[in-house]
Amino acid sequence: MNKVLIADHHPITRKGISSILQAEGQYDIIGYVKDGNNLLNTLTTTEVDILILEIDIPNLNSITALKAIKREFPHIKILVLSCHPEEMYALSAIKYGASGYVAKTADVERIINAITQVQKGGIYLNEALSQRLVNDGNATQGLAYKYKKLSSREIEVLNLLSNGKRNKEIAADLDINEKTVSTYKMRLLKKLEAQNVAELIKHARLLQSSHI
Repeated sequence: MNKVLIADHHPITRKGISSILQAEGQYDIIGYVKDGNNLLNTLTTTEVDILILEIDIPNLNSITALKAIKREFPHIKILVLSCHPEEMYALSAIKYGASGYVAKTADVERIINAITQVQKGGIYLNEALSQRLVNDGNATQGLAYKYKKLSSREIEVLNLLSNGKRNKEIAADLDINEKTVSTYKMRLLKKLEAQNVAELIKHARLLQSSHI
């Protein structure tokens, strides 16, 4: 069961999300927090797989707190479920480390879809924002443009990385040596302008979710 922590200062939201997740049958709600201080304490002392976060909770430095949370707890998948419209904060949330963003005005089906995609390791945004993030508003700089410049072998390596394969497994799958895999990873980091492999994988999953 996926261990879920809900961080929101509105009791009705906490109860509503809990009911939705419990009905799905594959999530274990391990706790609730209503401010930033309790959130950090809980993340430090409790095993959490998924954090459902309202970025407006007290004592939390809004959207920029995501970067610090992801740095300290890189294994935790973060879905922002916020009162703020997606058009205002969603792209920033993804760039700072969230795996998904949904406004509280979304219907139940979309919230379930978002949680499911995040749980599987994907990226969730509404379709328009997903395309906007991939294209970055500039055809010469967007992620989709960079992706299309990759070789077929680089794309194969990127897809295997996004599926959680390690260097040794990738080498075996593609019948190449591990040193060559490392070379491809370095090329991918440079071509997609990713800071590390985790960011590279996020790029790959974003591209997959956008059907590029």
